[in-house]
Amino acid sequence: MRVALGSDHAGLALKQVLIDYFKDKGIAYSDFGTFCERAADYPDISFPVIRGVASGEFEFGILICGTGIGVSMVANRFQEIRAALCGDPYTARCSREHNNANILTLGSRVVGPGLALEIVEVFLRTPFLGGRHQRRLDKIKLLSDPS
Repeated sequence: MRVALGSDHAGLALKQVLIDYFKDKGIAYSDFGTFCERAADYPDISFPVIRGVASGEFEFGILICGTGIGVSMVANRFQEIRAALCGDPYTARCSREHNNANILTLGSRVVGPGLALEIVEVFLRTPFLGGRHQRRLDKIKLLSDPS
C-alpha cells in the first residue's frame, strides 16, 4: 500500500503525526507538502495528491486542512476521486465499505491526533464491499461524465 499525503499550514502538525505512524507501521507514503507553517493554499497542496491517486501511483490519499472541507471540495472535483471528510471511525469505515473512498480528508482543528490515527487506521484497512454499492458508484460516474 502506498499513501499520498498533503496538508496546508493548518494541517502540518497533524500530518507529522500521521508520518510518524506510517514510519512505525512500515506504511509507504509520499509527502507532497506543505513543509512549513507559512500560509499555503490548500488547492496547491491537494493537486499532486489527487493526481497520484487518480493515476494509480498511490492506492490512497490523505489531505488535511483546518476543517477538512476545503481539501474535500477540491478533491471531489475530479472524476476518479472519491474523497470523504471523516470525523470518526464509523464514517471512515462506511466511506470505504459503501463509497470506495480513495482520499480521506481530515480537519486538524476538528479532530485531535488520537482520533485522527483511529480514523486513518480504519480507513486504510477497510475493504470496499462492492455489490449494490458498486451500482451506486457507477451511477455517480455516469452523472459526472461530460460525454
